[in-house]
Amino acid sequence: MPKANDSKTGTDLSVEQVQEIAKKKRGAKWMRELAEDGAENIEPGDNSRFVRHALASWNLPKIDISDPDQVEERLGMYFKYCIDNDRRPQVVGMCNWLGISRQALNEWKNGEVRKDTHGDIIRKAYELMEEMWIDYMQGGKINPATGIFLAKNFFGYKDVADVVVTPNDPMRDLDADTARKRITDGIPVDDDE
Repeated sequence: MPKANDSKTGTDLSVEQVQEIAKKKRGAKWMRELAEDGAENIEPGDNSRFVRHALASWNLPKIDISDPDQVEERLGMYFKYCIDNDRRPQVVGMCNWLGISRQALNEWKNGEVRKDTHGDIIRKAYELMEEMWIDYMQGGKINPATGIFLAKNFFGYKDVADVVVTPNDPMRDLDADTARKRITDGIPVDDDE
């Protein structure tokens, strides 16, 4: 029986043993998932559909982004496109339809730039998407890890742990003389005195 280390595998197992181990490993669910890296969820046509949706904003005419009415109208077009094409709205999608960066959108949302003209419009769009995100999460329509990522990165959610510190005072219930004695008994005496 030829040994696998003869030329191909570098082990003392036979070729048949290596093939059997490989077959068993390939059958392990975690190995398949690792190897597929999410590709198991891709259906034929998904990639072209995703690219087609991303390209929908490619040739849109530029708008005057300083005009809040044009910004609001373009966002309305984006959400209508999502409805008509059964697509989940995205922050990056809003940016692409407006022709701005995510940083610019965040500055508008946070009131750092165009606070009086654009802040309410952008916050309203984010709140709409947050409502949808909650519906997706409650309805089991989104992977929980993805939902948590979206919550933290786009909607400002945080993991919060409340820590309550209770002081431990071992002499709280002692009378004054007993407490004084315990304190003085615990003080080391200097041998030089």
